[in-house]
Amino acid sequence: MLRSTWIRNSSCSLLAVGLLPLGAYAATATSQFQVTATVVKNCKVSASDLAFGNYDPLSATALAQTTTVSVTCTKGTAFATALDQGTTTGATFANRLMTDGAAGDTLTYNLFTDAAHTTIWGDGTASTSTVAGTGTGPLLPVTQTVYGQVSAQQNAPANSYSDTIHVTVTF
Repeated sequence: MLRSTWIRNSSCSLLAVGLLPLGAYAATATSQFQVTATVVKNCKVSASDLAFGNYDPLSATALAQTTTVSVTCTKGTAFATALDQGTTTGATFANRLMTDGAAGDTLTYNLFTDAAHTTIWGDGTASTSTVAGTGTGPLLPVTQTVYGQVSAQQNAPANSYSDTIHVTVTF
């Protein structure tokens, strides 16, 4: 089918400009699609070394220092941070041990969740506690303070002592 288009000129007469097919006008059709993503729970952990410095076995005062554990988790993700007993043979949560290596001598220390050194930071067993937190997102790590203490007046020979603690974040 054809359609005429008329234009009125200045003298008010009608002119036929052309004939256009009826289907020449644009038509549209629409659709839609969903956009999805799943945010997963995830955590990363890092820890700074704990250096007690020089220990004087003749001092009646325990040696205390702190370090930090930084946990970065997906926003809103609840987590718990645990510390193991250490890698020195014979260590327990009640008595963590640093060793001087080849000689086999040890120095007793412990790690705590509080500045008063009353709650041993462990894995939640053997009267120890873990430290809870909630993720704040990828750019905002949660910093947890580890309170360390070497017991006073230990009978240990002069040497350098060390231990390795493994940090585990459960989320």
